[in-house]
Amino acid sequence: MAKQTSKNQGRFAQIVDVFRRTIAIDKTALWLIIAGVTLPIVASVIIAALSSSGVFGWILWVILGLTSGLLVGMIILGRRAEKAAYRSLEGRAGAVSAVLAAPLKRNFRGTAEPISVNPRSMTAVYRIVGAPGIVLIGEGNRTEAQQLLEAERKRASKAAANVPIHAIWVTNDGKGTPLPQVVKTLNKMKRQLSRNEIKAVHSRLSSLTSALPIPKGIDPRKMRAARR
Repeated sequence: MAKQTSKNQGRFAQIVDVFRRTIAIDKTALWLIIAGVTLPIVASVIIAALSSSGVFGWILWVILGLTSGLLVGMIILGRRAEKAAYRSLEGRAGAVSAVLAAPLKRNFRGTAEPISVNPRSMTAVYRIVGAPGIVLIGEGNRTEAQQLLEAERKRASKAAANVPIHAIWVTNDGKGTPLPQVVKTLNKMKRQLSRNEIKAVHSRLSSLTSALPIPKGIDPRKMRAARR
């Protein structure tokens, strides 16, 4: 019982911490959450008053309003927290690693660590393998990222011939894919590999390079984008 109570307190503390971080970045999140919690409660009270269902009916409607309000508030908090997390990471070296640290759909395989990094500019290239094939993600300066990415494209094409290779640019020139859209972009890609093929290609590519360290200042365990 004590362990369960401690666990619940820990979860509540996490929710409070996420709430504080979110409203610190997203000023409108507070009002949206308040509205999400309040409106179902008000609606349930109005319905209870109009239905004339007695004391028992009032209790049921109020309980339904409270639970619905809390559920809606949590959904709004989750979505706004995700957007706030992306906003706090955009433009920072290693931001893509925080996105890839979260579980991805469509059986994507890979790590949050870049496979190639320019130590001066912290421009980096990441690689994952999934249903669309091999996906290389360039982060940072567009020119430097393109050079690194093309080098990795050649290596990947030699190791896994005939496997489709895609490129996503999370660059600072305003023409790349915005950080919040990376996961959506990955999930929209056409499926071309089976699960067994994904596993085989990933194993083949993993033997090419050892993982590089994540740039300082980013801890994907502390700031992850929420899964859609």
